[in-house]
Amino acid sequence: MEQAAELRELVNSRDVPADIATRGRIVLWSSEGRRRKDIAELLGVSLPTVDRWKIRYVEQGLAGLEGERPGGPREQVPARVRARVIALTRMTPPDGTGLSHWSTRELAKYLERTENLTVSWHYIARVWREESLKPHRLGTFKISKDPAFAEKVADVIGLYLAPPGGAVVLSIDEKTQIQALDRTQPVLPVSFAASEQRTADYVRHGTTNLFAALNVTTGEVLGECKPTRNGKDFLAFLKKAVKPHAGKDIHVVLDNLSTHTTPEVKEWLVKNPHVHFHFTPVGSSWLNQIEIWFGILTRQSIRRGTFSSVNVLIKQIRDYINSWNTTAKPFTWTATSSEVLGKVRLAATNVRKLVNNNSN
Repeated sequence: MEQAAELRELVNSRDVPADIATRGRIVLWSSEGRRRKDIAELLGVSLPTVDRWKIRYVEQGLAGLEGERPGGPREQVPARVRARVIALTRMTPPDGTGLSHWSTRELAKYLERTENLTVSWHYIARVWREESLKPHRLGTFKISKDPAFAEKVADVIGLYLAPPGGAVVLSIDEKTQIQALDRTQPVLPVSFAASEQRTADYVRHGTTNLFAALNVTTGEVLGECKPTRNGKDFLAFLKKAVKPHAGKDIHVVLDNLSTHTTPEVKEWLVKNPHVHFHFTPVGSSWLNQIEIWFGILTRQSIRRGTFSSVNVLIKQIRDYINSWNTTAKPFTWTATSSEVLGKVRLAATNVRKLVNNNSN
C-alpha cells in the first residue's frame, strides 16, 4: 500500500516529467490488476514498454522509473552530500520519523528539514540506482543484538550447507494475519487521472494464519491455515510436519517466538528426541529459508489477489502450495557462516562510524 501511494503521488505531481509519470502509471495500473494490453492502449505505448517498466520498478523501485534521460544539465551536488545520502539510505530511519524505510521523497525532506541540505528526489533516485541501493525491497539493515548471534548463524548455515547424513532439515515459521481483501471500487478510466484518486477500496473479510514447513533438501512445502496462532496450534502443525519423516533425525529451523518454546512443546521434544530445534538469532528471520518462500507466495499469489472471503483466500494458498510442490526445487544457499559474519561485522563498523560522525 505504501508503494502504491508513492506511485500515485508521482503520477499526479506537476513537477514530474510526462515520460516518468507515464512509467509510473504503467506500474500503478498493473498493480491494480489492469491487463497489460489495456495499459498499452490507454497510454499509447507498446507491450514491451509496459513489461520493461514493470521489471525496472520491481528491480529498482522509483529509481528505476527515472531511466536514462538525455539532455539537460545534471544536478550538481557536492560529494559530501552524496555520501550523506548513501549513508542514511543504509541506516534505519531515526526514531520520530515514523518510517520503516526510506523513500526518495522522504529522504529528501529529511535532509532539508534536519541538515539544511537541499537535493531533489530525482537525484536521490539516481544515486540509489548508481549504488544499487534498494531500501524499498530490502528494508533497512538492523544488527542483531543476540549474544549468541555467531553461534546461531554457524549452526543454521551449517544445516543448509552440510546437513547431517540421512537427516531431514525443515524450515518452519508462521505468516500471520494474511488479509482476505475484496476490491469493491473499479479503477477509474485514464481521463480522470489528473483529478481523481485511483485508489481501490477494499472490504476486509478477515484474516488467516499460515503455518508452513519447507523441506530444505527437496524444496517441498507443507502448509496449513489456522484462525489462531498459539503454542497449541504450532505443536499440532509441528507434529503434522514431522510425521512423514518417521524414523529419521529431524532438524527444525525456527525463530524465537514464544509459541515455539511453550511447556507443551518442550515436553513433546523430550518425548521425541529425534527432533532437534535450531533457532535463528533474534531479529534475523532472513536466516530462515521459509521466509524466502513466504516472499514468493506474497508476490505471486496474495499481494494483488482479490478474495471475497477467508475461505477463498485459504483455497488460493492451498492451490499455490499444491502447484509449487509439483515442480519444487530447493533454494541454493551459498553464503558460508564466515562470509555472513564478516559482512555483519563490516556493517556494524560502518554504523558506529556514522553514529560517531553524526555526534561530532
